Amino acid sequence: MIDLKRALIDSFPSPHKAIMKLRHLFRLIQINHVLAKHRLDEFIQATHLLRPLRFLSVLSPYRWTHSSDTPRGERLRLALEDLGPIFVKFGQILSTRRDLLPDDIAESLAQLQDQVTPFANEQALALIQQAYRDQALDDIFTHIDEQPLASASIAQVHAAQLIDGSEVILKIVRPNIEQQIRRDVELLHTLADLAERFWVDGRRLRPKEVITEIEKNLFDELDMMREAASASQLRRNFAESDLLYVPEINWQLTTENLLVQERIYGVPIGDIAQLNANNVNMEKLAEMGVEIFFTQAFKHGFFHADMHPGNIMVDVSDPEQPRYIAVDFGIMGTLSANDQNYLADNFLAFFNNDYRRVAELHIQSGWVPADTRVDEFEAAIRSVCEPIFAKPLHEISFGQVLLRLFQTARRFNMEVQPQLVLLQKTLLNIEGLGRQLYPELDLWKTAKPILEQWMHEKMGWQAALDNLKQEAPNWAQTLPKLPSLIHQLVDQAQDGKLKMQLSSPDLKQLKQEIRHASYRSAGAISGAAFIVGAAVIKGLDGYAPSMIAGVPVLSWIFGVWGGILLYSSLSKPADK
Repeated sequence: MIDLKRALIDSFPSPHKAIMKLRHLFRLIQINHVLAKHRLDEFIQATHLLRPLRFLSVLSPYRWTHSSDTPRGERLRLALEDLGPIFVKFGQILSTRRDLLPDDIAESLAQLQDQVTPFANEQALALIQQAYRDQALDDIFTHIDEQPLASASIAQVHAAQLIDGSEVILKIVRPNIEQQIRRDVELLHTLADLAERFWVDGRRLRPKEVITEIEKNLFDELDMMREAASASQLRRNFAESDLLYVPEINWQLTTENLLVQERIYGVPIGDIAQLNANNVNMEKLAEMGVEIFFTQAFKHGFFHADMHPGNIMVDVSDPEQPRYIAVDFGIMGTLSANDQNYLADNFLAFFNNDYRRVAELHIQSGWVPADTRVDEFEAAIRSVCEPIFAKPLHEISFGQVLLRLFQTARRFNMEVQPQLVLLQKTLLNIEGLGRQLYPELDLWKTAKPILEQWMHEKMGWQAALDNLKQEAPNWAQTLPKLPSLIHQLVDQAQDGKLKMQLSSPDLKQLKQEIRHASYRSAGAISGAAFIVGAAVIKGLDGYAPSMIAGVPVLSWIFGVWGGILLYSSLSKPADK
């Protein structure tokens, strides 16, 4: 039986949740206002979530005082800056996809990589002083540049010189940035809840888990100590390599809100004209970018996950053997050994046109339902992937490929893997860079030998011997205990004391969902009953001692209370 009292309490919105919903509504209105301010009326019309608010853009004074003669790309860039760091991040990702965007918009969004409007120099100096508390800045630095070298969504960078004469950069976290991010992440969580409950593909795409992963990465990016540790790890990984240089961290001067790092010089990788002027071997540079990515992902399991052009420079001292220089290590991705093996198997199967193996791997991993027919899944993958092999980048429409892959995934109920979101984002960045540097690059031919070598090292005899050596100390501790453990197990079985405990997280979640669904149903029924009661009271004689706008007060009370219960029961997400 359903506890009606508990159901009514559970279905009624708490003051905190009501305030949250109001905040989200105000934020949507603010987004609508910013788009209207920059005369982006076409975006308001195209965004389903903002369509109910489009009348506000018509009433907005900006419609009459602001001209739409400014180029659309510039208007979009300024709007994303006004909306905050999450929107700027989105613009940075889009800026690398020139195959999906018109040139004018891509050019304007490229400025979001390192040319976001900076905060005042006085504020920057105050934040630096705050990081070192009572220690005078003159005792640490001989000079700090007033003009920032770069300014992005999370932080801005100033050049400086230490007392010992060494040149460094100071990366300063933007003031009040955490509150801005938290506000928009809350809105994204609400939208993810709605998508998971009301969108047919919501459960399969797992939007709540994806947003949680994005939230974790965004807040990690605010911690300069964490970024410094990531930079040090990446520097160690490539210490013996000529592919990538990572600037050294000054640990003595780095704090939670301020990163101090060696200053480096190079040509921004997005400055194609300057790279050509230095006679850089562009084919070699593009191939090196692919090698760096696959080395990070599969050899190290630790990769730079924010590789847009604003974070990469090139050492052109040897044009035939250029070297990448990486900066900004706020977003780093990791891959578990299982993910590495699974992805490597998939990539190699793709490169060898073995689509049956790809289908089998997806089923074995649980990414698609176990009852999926292998032959059907294989045929669907072949129809998407076969046309893109043996083609240079400039002949491949990755937008169409991604669209068809999405359609295939939907057909076979393939679930999104949140732990791989950063890897997918980085792959898009790398492919976008390759398209700019050397459109004739054969991505598959470049990547295949790298993966084959990794698989040989991982699966060969040497790898097996290395694993034996690594596990030997554990075996030395476990083997002497094994006879006694087996004896205890046999004794417990003979005495009938051997117990097996089975627990199913899915079953527990199902019970929770059924319980909360029951509560919401009870709330909806009660709300509807109150509304019907209000209508009955109004219709009895149409008159009561206390009336408001010609309607009995009791009808108002019943109607409002019923509306609240009904709205709450329909809008409240089930706990997971």
